[in-house]
Amino acid sequence: MGLFDMFGGGENKTTFGPHEGFAGVLLAAAAADGHISEEEARGLWGAIERMKLFSSFTPDKFNKLMDTLLKVLKKGGPDALVEKCAPALPERLRGPAFANAVDIVLADGAVEDDEKELIEKLQSALEIDDDEAKMIIQVMIIKNRG
Repeated sequence: MGLFDMFGGGENKTTFGPHEGFAGVLLAAAAADGHISEEEARGLWGAIERMKLFSSFTPDKFNKLMDTLLKVLKKGGPDALVEKCAPALPERLRGPAFANAVDIVLADGAVEDDEKELIEKLQSALEIDDDEAKMIIQVMIIKNRG
């Protein structure tokens, strides 16, 4: 425990729900290689914008959510986001989160080693079986060819 942790106010005290879980997984995918490209940011926003899960979110509420997630990212990196966000996702959102994360990683046209490692960690953390993961990756590769 750090010196300031005893006073509260740290993001470690924050309980994450499905909203933070989903957005956090996508943010981790976008940041996996150490930076977030414009394509990755557009992919993240596009995925969230289409989700019924976020239909009631105002821009202010979304900004607060992202601020919380960015604090975790800044402090612990993409792995910390995965560790905190994956358990917050109900089973019905795990496949969609994984598919969108793969899509984001593929968005800029290059898959770095850090991104490959993160996708493998996500597969495990989200409990996506190998056959489903392979199918999702294959479809996303086809989707991102053009």
